Parts: sequence; C-alpha cells; structure tokens
Amino acid sequence: MKVVAVIPARYHSSRFPGKPLALIETEPMIAWVYGQVKQVKEIDEVVVATDNLEIKKVCQEKGMQVILTKEDHPTSTERVQEVSDFIDADLYLVVNGDEPLIDPKMIAKIIPKALPASDKVFVANLMTKIKDPVEAVDFTNIKVVTDRFSNAMFFSRSPIPYPKGSMDYDYYKHVGVLIYNKKALDFFANTPKGSCERIEDVNEIRFLENGEKIKMIPVESKSLSVDTPKDLEHIRRIVKENHLSCYH
Repeated sequence: MKVVAVIPARYHSSRFPGKPLALIETEPMIAWVYGQVKQVKEIDEVVVATDNLEIKKVCQEKGMQVILTKEDHPTSTERVQEVSDFIDADLYLVVNGDEPLIDPKMIAKIIPKALPASDKVFVANLMTKIKDPVEAVDFTNIKVVTDRFSNAMFFSRSPIPYPKGSMDYDYYKHVGVLIYNKKALDFFANTPKGSCERIEDVNEIRFLENGEKIKMIPVESKSLSVDTPKDLEHIRRIVKENHLSCYH
C-alpha cells in the first residue's frame, strides 16, 4: 500500500498572505509541517502542492519535494487531485500547511490497516473533542456529528447538534488531516458544489450531499493552527520555550 502525503500551500491567504513562508526560528512554516509529516513511517512520499513560484523555490532550496499546480483551483482538494494525476498512489494523505507542530503519531492514525477498495470512494478525516466552549461557537472551527458507525452526518461552522433535549454531549471539530483514494479525489473534482457546501463553505460536505461516506476518526489533539500573524507569534513562543527543532 503506497501512501503519499500532500501538503497544500497557497500563498494568497486572505488573512495572512505568504503564510507558508513565515519564519519560525530560522525555517519557513512549510518546512516545519513537512518535517512533522516526514516522521510518519507509514508514509512513502511527502510532497508540497503550491501555486506559487516563490514557495516552490524555497521548498527546492530546503530539499523538499514540491509540485507547482494550477492557480485557479477553487479548493485545496482540487489541488491534491491534480497531484494525484502526476503521482500514483493507493492513498493520498492531506495535511494542512498551517499546523507546524502537528503530532506525527496523530497523523498516522488516519492511515487504514488494510487497503480500501479502489473502485469505491474512500475518505477519512480526523476529529477531536472540543474542550473550550469558545471553540464551539467559533466559525473557524468546523464542527461534525457522526452516526453510530463513526461516519460523518454533517459538518457545520455552527455548534451542532443543538442541545434542546440534553446538555450531556461532547462537541467535536474536524482536524485538518484527511485521506482519500484516487476515486474520491476524482469524484470531488468532477462533482459540482452543492447548496449546503456553498452555504457552510466546507469542502467535505460535497461527499455527503452526494451520498458518499466520510469515516471520522477521533484523536486527542491540541490545535495549533496558524490563521493570523498573532497565531504565528504564539507558535514562535512555544518553539522557543521548548527548544523545538525543525526536522525537514
């Protein structure tokens, strides 16, 4: 079973332009993410997927595998699908490029023990319990509810489910680590965006609106994603205080 990890890296972020190249100590953030992913022994290959020549140049200088993709991809999932046209693999593991301290052991938990059927859509996503009530109402945290078989029922930027009948419930949010087979990526790229996906602006809803399943895997995770320059300063403090190193 060949597993290729893809790290989408877009330069023009609305809240933080140039984010993948922001320095943490002496290394760009994309190198920190790459280094964390490289530590997962079940992954055969790691590649950065970017639409930006400057990011590509920095990756090459740092010895990281990188592919320059089209600029007009509406989502990161389409960017990964383009990579799948160039690199053959059984599974494509996607890690967001804005979590420089993501735990390699957590990433490994999304890789299935057995190879899923290649003739069916296969998608899995990590999720973690929300422990801070503020996160439940923060629209940047995508909440998820699952059925009895740990398949996603819906994703929302609103707190779901609504606690009308009981307050005895743990809220979960998705973690930016997903895995797809080629059929799933092609399905996504060739299927129009539906109304719920358009309203919530959550890519994964495309599968649910078309009757496909997403397996949700619970993990313990401290989300340290970088969405703003303020988040980056927080990461820099953690790295400095804990004497952490980049392993790219």
